[in-house]
Amino acid sequence: METMIPSRLSTLGHPQRLALFRLLMRRYPDEVPAGELADALGLKASTLSAYLSALLQVGLVTQAREGTSLRYSLDMEQVRQTLDYLVLDCCRGRPDLCAPLTLTPQTGTPAMTDRKYNVLFICSGNSARSIFAESLLRKQAGDRFNAFSAGTRPGSLLNPFAVAVLREKGHDISALRAKDISEFSGPNAPKFDFVFTVCNQAANEECPAWEGQPVTGHWGLADPVKVDGNDALKALAFQEAYGALKHRIDLFTALNLDSLSRLALQSKIDDIGQQTYEDLP
Repeated sequence: METMIPSRLSTLGHPQRLALFRLLMRRYPDEVPAGELADALGLKASTLSAYLSALLQVGLVTQAREGTSLRYSLDMEQVRQTLDYLVLDCCRGRPDLCAPLTLTPQTGTPAMTDRKYNVLFICSGNSARSIFAESLLRKQAGDRFNAFSAGTRPGSLLNPFAVAVLREKGHDISALRAKDISEFSGPNAPKFDFVFTVCNQAANEECPAWEGQPVTGHWGLADPVKVDGNDALKALAFQEAYGALKHRIDLFTALNLDSLSRLALQSKIDDIGQQTYEDLP
């Protein structure tokens, strides 16, 4: 493995290959279609293919075929080994300096404390999915969580189909509005314990470096706003998105945060995000 380190560092030294690596890190453990990666990074298919090939050759990325689509994900074991090697090699004789950086899933970190947690849900428009998640968490566990939502490119109004679903389910919508993510990155913004993206577009974008290193997760869902058809079909798409998020919020709020290390908690959150519609009740 040590012989691969120079090649891996050289590969990641290219700015666009590094950007691709960072995007796959944000989407981990998702397997992301090549076309989506190209669109997110603004790359030609041939250019993306060359970058992916370089990452594959040094063992940092895995490739899987689904039908006619090629999907890519980080090989997290190889990423961890690379980081551990660098840190351990640089810190010989000074483990006190590097110990916080070399934690493995076996060692873990201290469990979260018993308090009220701040949770932010992000999507592109902040008009439906993230609004659903914010409303669900507030209603189901408002005594344990402060729920917020924002968009990377929010509109001025909430989607009327989303509003109709929330009213039907008995949510208080009086305080809901579309908000830009910049509202939560200033000095007076809440310090978040959890940050979730609920659409692929938002997950593919560079978001602020959240202070305090919150636990993050990607719970991507198809955008109900993009469904074509009559109003009945559109309404059904919003109901399905609401139901999928409700199931994920149910699983999240059922976690015993006091008993889980940060690494165990991250694994649980990743598992929730990997559920498909077929897994939902």
